[in-house]
Amino acid sequence: MHEDWAALGIAALGIVGLGCQWLAWRLKLPAILFLLLAGIIAGPISGWLQPQIIFGEHFFALVSLAVAVILFEGSLTLKFSEIKEVSNTVWSIVSIGALISWAVTSIATHFLLGFDWSISLLFGSLTVVTGPTVIVPLLRTVRPSARLSNILRWEGILIDPLGALFVVMIYEFIISSSSAQSMTVFGLIILIGFGVGVAAGAGVASVLRRGWLPEYLQPFAVLSIVLAVFAGSNYLESEAGLLTVTVMGIWLANAKEVSIQHILHFKENLTVMFITGLFIILAARIDLEDFQALGWSAVVLFVVIQLVSRPLSILFATLRSQLHFKEKVFLGWVAPRGIVAASISALFAIKLYAFGIEDAKLLVPLVFMVIIGTVVLQSISAKPVARWLDVAEPAPRGFLIIGANDVARPIALALSKYDLRVVVADSNWDYISQAKMSGLEFYYGNPTSSHADEYLDLIGIGHVVALSPDKHFNIMACMQYRSDFGGHRVFCLRDAKNNNDFKHMVSKEAYGQILFSAKHSFKKLATLINQGAEIKHTKLSESFTYQDYLQQYNRNLIQTLFIVTRLNRVQMVSEGQVCSPEPGEIIVSLIKKAWVGEDRRDH
Repeated sequence: MHEDWAALGIAALGIVGLGCQWLAWRLKLPAILFLLLAGIIAGPISGWLQPQIIFGEHFFALVSLAVAVILFEGSLTLKFSEIKEVSNTVWSIVSIGALISWAVTSIATHFLLGFDWSISLLFGSLTVVTGPTVIVPLLRTVRPSARLSNILRWEGILIDPLGALFVVMIYEFIISSSSAQSMTVFGLIILIGFGVGVAAGAGVASVLRRGWLPEYLQPFAVLSIVLAVFAGSNYLESEAGLLTVTVMGIWLANAKEVSIQHILHFKENLTVMFITGLFIILAARIDLEDFQALGWSAVVLFVVIQLVSRPLSILFATLRSQLHFKEKVFLGWVAPRGIVAASISALFAIKLYAFGIEDAKLLVPLVFMVIIGTVVLQSISAKPVARWLDVAEPAPRGFLIIGANDVARPIALALSKYDLRVVVADSNWDYISQAKMSGLEFYYGNPTSSHADEYLDLIGIGHVVALSPDKHFNIMACMQYRSDFGGHRVFCLRDAKNNNDFKHMVSKEAYGQILFSAKHSFKKLATLINQGAEIKHTKLSESFTYQDYLQQYNRNLIQTLFIVTRLNRVQMVSEGQVCSPEPGEIIVSLIKKAWVGEDRRDH
């Protein structure tokens, strides 16, 4: 009977977690907020979910392994080659600013709540970390200026693995301090963590580089090694496992001539599952009396974190930057806490309480209070604050092009001529390499993946144009981005030969606008471009109207792609649109080879 109850509880956990993730996606809010609230409702409020009963004596082991995978996946994103262009301001925030925030929060925690210095320092380190999973949904809703968005996004990307490493180091120091030979134990933990982590990372990188494993086995193999390395390090020296997997992930992420994209995608999906279940379970274990035990001092501490700790860290970190005062105020306001703080705090609280540190019992409700408080407060207030400070971005004009193939690249290059941001996204490295050589901004990966949700920079992007050769993928991508940009700003290239087969078609309302009236398939456009057809930019005037344009090109006009208005706005040509550009506007079309270069009115 116990087995049936456990199976039912785990299955229900998955359904509730799925609902939370979907709700977060629809409302464009961090999923962690709904997961924690669902756990609190299912656990201490209703009593429906009791993790200790469902998982029994294996609960602690499962939580430890889940946190290890989450930390490893986060560390895989720290690629030094990708952050060379990060501004000095970001580096100052994640170094000087993080240390100031840690110090102020730790001191306030000690004196306001009376916590031991060890727990105060650990809590301060936990609340330093923001992370892309909470920042990115906020930026998509608020849309601050490009400079501020880039700073906040890169801060989240960098502070996620670096902050996790810092938190683990603080924790290891606290654990080792409880021993009579504290420095020896701490040194041993550091030695094993870095030694085994580097060795495991180098070993896995060598195996992948030499092709000793088939691609379909690589994600499973890496996961198995991560769990084995974590358990083995803990066996050699208690509590060394988390440091080991973090170091292993950073090493593997920066290994030369090793592709980890498919491994990263697998880990992202696995991490979503772990995060979804883990946060509901951890929140369900909270005792509401612990929140009451924190008292009003915890509220005052939250105010200090929001109005003193973060603003002070930004103030000192940006002293030498070119940021204006209003921009600094906005950066000082926005810093929602997320995954690292929630997942690690619960694990550490269990372990520290077992070590006899009584204050550790209140660590989880205190961290959860800060997470929920910052996410709710800043989700509600960030947009009005951005408008009040006049740092909000105007209506975005840029384009995300789904695909970097022979059709997508020329259209992306044509769009980029009009002072707007254009990003091509593709999982084909050959296409991405050609886009890179053409000077196009690119995202290498699946634009519909969870990795893209966190790391695909959509600052300044207001439109999506799906131009991949896979018609089903085009529709799927448009369906995903339609909720972000609206149906009138999402355009899909649909295969012309299936236009009348209505029983196999997806409703147009589900994915936005159909490009080019569905007259041209991807294959036809690719063939014409490979045969020499080119994109021409022609400015109309009173003496050369649209009718003159049509008469001149006659049968050599393949397709009008988009119109650039006199206000420099780009209008893509879609099904049902009457194309009638006026004098002063620019018409951009694909023209057959015979006419390329013959028009003297090219813009």
